[in-house]
Amino acid sequence: MSKDKKVQQITDMEVDFAQWYTDVVTKAELVDYSGVKGLFILRPYGYAIWENIQSALDAMFKATGHVNVSMPLLIPESLLQKEKDHVEGFAPECAWVTIGGSEQLPEKLCIRPTSETLFCDHWSHVLHSWRDLPFLYNQWCSVLRWEKTTRPFLRGREFLWQEGHTLHATAEEAVEETERMLNVYADLTENWLAMPVIKGVKTDKEKFAGAVNTYTIECMMHDRKALQAGTSHYFGDGFAKAFDISFNDKNNTLQYPHQTSWGLSTRIIGGIIMTHGDNSGLVLPPRIAPIQVVVIPVAAHREGVTETALKLAERLRQAGLRVKTDTGDQSPGWKFAEYEMKGVPLRLELGPKDIENNQCVLARRDSGVKINVPLDKLEGEAKLLLDDIQSALYKKAKKNLDENIYPAYSAEEARDIIREKGGFIKTMWCGGADCENKMKEIAGVSSRCIPFEQEKLGDICPVCGKPAGKSILWGIAY
Repeated sequence: MSKDKKVQQITDMEVDFAQWYTDVVTKAELVDYSGVKGLFILRPYGYAIWENIQSALDAMFKATGHVNVSMPLLIPESLLQKEKDHVEGFAPECAWVTIGGSEQLPEKLCIRPTSETLFCDHWSHVLHSWRDLPFLYNQWCSVLRWEKTTRPFLRGREFLWQEGHTLHATAEEAVEETERMLNVYADLTENWLAMPVIKGVKTDKEKFAGAVNTYTIECMMHDRKALQAGTSHYFGDGFAKAFDISFNDKNNTLQYPHQTSWGLSTRIIGGIIMTHGDNSGLVLPPRIAPIQVVVIPVAAHREGVTETALKLAERLRQAGLRVKTDTGDQSPGWKFAEYEMKGVPLRLELGPKDIENNQCVLARRDSGVKINVPLDKLEGEAKLLLDDIQSALYKKAKKNLDENIYPAYSAEEARDIIREKGGFIKTMWCGGADCENKMKEIAGVSSRCIPFEQEKLGDICPVCGKPAGKSILWGIAY
């Protein structure tokens, strides 16, 4: 433990990364534990991070023509059973309602783990003609999946997310939509959350239940494990046939539409924590930080200090920044550590000598560097620093990603690399499920994706030795 920590201590990540993570999410006041295992309380500061992500993402959805809707919480069992692969994929995670009031229900109802079946049932009633298409829908909601092992943000039984669901006249349009929305997620993750991504397609073993193809963005955490940050699925016309969704095309011929779905959840907050955090707590990218600048008066009892601090905070607010002024009675040192724990990108310190010199101090959360800034240049300098912090966080995370991807030419070599270094392993692959399973058995890794940007790492599969035409990425995932 660092000896100079002035707030509640957290475990150093080098000592115990899992405990460090738990310490951060609780002591930075992001979550609290509820009375039901796996159901977490999202506290105001944690929810504010989600609101900023939601705001950015919702604007992107609307810019691509999507509209928000709301589907029911409960799904009749008979509805869920209509798509065989889908129900089998989610069956172990379903929670059921069997009693309403004091009476046994005639049919048990599933608390939604996802809403494909609800959208399909609705579309079967409202789609008639090619003129109705495309349906470009999204909903913001919570879902329930009865996970056995739970961790805040990363794997909760109930979590917040958005789920997009679209319906198209042709396969080409649906595939284009699937790829477009994956790129929207990549844009959010890289440009707002400062988390570099690898885009690719999931193997058949790892794809979403009922999907033809699942596209993914994979991120590397500080401990060099993988996080699946967002997925986009192309369903073909399988759901449409199962739910009898059809339309008359331009030639008045009955056709089945093609479907997509895509989702990103509060799990991404766990990714932000594990990508950027350090042994003092959170480090938040400025674009989604609930507080971008915290203003802390030093020697606040001295005449004019608090008043000047409040005026500076208002100036920053008027310039469009999210600002908090802490005039509480704790010591400045305690406040500095508290807002470091919360990951606030910039700290403004103001004392009597600063006022005399017509300046203030701006301290960066990412590097700890302090800069004296003339008061008449405050707004411009603060914005420049926030932009630089955003950029610096991305560059640091990209360096971690780039330096921890290793080629391997056998399953045993992949195993040794994972044990010694962690990170991602890139190999060739024959495409066989047996080799995918064997790689997990030998090296302890799962396939993360078949990257869109392919590399030639030889001609044979490292597991079976047969010809291999594609490269694949492996890793240990959260």
